[in-house]
Amino acid sequence: MAKHLQDTTVLSNGVKMPWFGLGVFKVEEGPELEHAVKAAIKHGYRSIDTAAIYQNEEGVGRGIRQGLTEAGISRDDLFVTSKVWNSDLGYESTLAAYETSLSKLGLEKLDLYLIHWPVEGKYKDAWRALEKLYKDGRVRAIGVSNFHIHHLEDLLKDAEIKPMVNQVEFHPRLTQQELRDYCKAQGIQFEAWSPLMQGQLLDNPVLKEIGAKYNKSVAQVILRWDLQHGVVTIPKSTKEQRIVENATLFDFELTKQEMERIDSLNENHRVGPDPDNFDF
Repeated sequence: MAKHLQDTTVLSNGVKMPWFGLGVFKVEEGPELEHAVKAAIKHGYRSIDTAAIYQNEEGVGRGIRQGLTEAGISRDDLFVTSKVWNSDLGYESTLAAYETSLSKLGLEKLDLYLIHWPVEGKYKDAWRALEKLYKDGRVRAIGVSNFHIHHLEDLLKDAEIKPMVNQVEFHPRLTQQELRDYCKAQGIQFEAWSPLMQGQLLDNPVLKEIGAKYNKSVAQVILRWDLQHGVVTIPKSTKEQRIVENATLFDFELTKQEMERIDSLNENHRVGPDPDNFDF
């Protein structure tokens, strides 16, 4: 269990990935984005998650460079993730998309590269490309995002290398128990996007009650619940104060009963698209 912000989980290939990081979904290019990335690094975050489709890799790269300089740490201290978008899924096109992401970020390699969505008929070719990047030492770890069990089973029929991570929507209204169990059995690290359900849980009475006991916000209670479930988590924020608050999770611990109460909020309710039914 993570004891402080820079604690890591060890992926199946031995690479260490921080339990906690900054997500930048829907944060546009510009000073706000660069400041958020810089602030996160300054306050001890060591993981940044972006994607080609967010169209902000250049700003993330600038924020990383400024942040590393100001914090006096090296690129090796940071874990950077990006994702290949659906229109680029294919063997050659995925290889090309990776190089584009690297050049926008201004990095020599990524720590983790993910297939963003399981587009039918396309993700296996993309996975072969990720395997090649991995075997060639171009990326430290590879994985998928938004894959259900059946997508993973299908991928594993032909894969030489198992995905090291599956990043999916996960929060107290969508606890994904079966998928988490499956990933655990397969040695695939489970990672949450939209852990705070895009703000829809902040008034929840159960979470407020638990938060009051520890003098913590609802967001902090949810993020702590993630970590105690062994889920890597990347909440998005652009406000420095919130970036700091989101990471203040290591001075309290939820009881088994509280964990179960939060688990019981599950309604299999998604705020994002269903990986079995998307059209982009």
